[in-house]
Amino acid sequence: MKPNYRIFSIITGASLVLDQATKVVVDRTMALYQSIPVIDGLFSITYMRNKGAAFSFLSTFDYRRPFFIAVTLVAIVVIAVTFRKLRDDQRLTAVSLSLIFSGAVGNLIDRVRLGEVIDFLDVYWKTHHWPAFNVADSAICVGVALLAFDMIREERRHTSDRGNG
Repeated sequence: MKPNYRIFSIITGASLVLDQATKVVVDRTMALYQSIPVIDGLFSITYMRNKGAAFSFLSTFDYRRPFFIAVTLVAIVVIAVTFRKLRDDQRLTAVSLSLIFSGAVGNLIDRVRLGEVIDFLDVYWKTHHWPAFNVADSAICVGVALLAFDMIREERRHTSDRGNG
């Protein structure tokens, strides 16, 4: 198996298992909107359901479920096609795309199964709350940040190579 595919398999598998397992635990052990403080004044486990996208975007849109499923499926295909084109030395890109892919699939599972996404990670400062999120959302954000870093690094490398050539 090629190294990038091994990266993809491990990261996607681990991320999906962690995402779905944590959502099942929260769903089975907590009441909706129940909150368990972890770090007072900073972080709680708070069971929420999100019908929309990030920050409940489009949560009142009538066709949100088929829309989000369709958009996610397109994103998954684009990521898979992009992944197949990676060079063997593009390990960080492989990690990034694997995280984004697994996050998209994790939230897609919720949308298909429940019509909404289970969120439970609640970060806040006093009364100012960041919108609740989950492991899949975290994987997507970390993947996008790593991808941006990798793209900047690649551009600098290419610029440096052109300057030395």
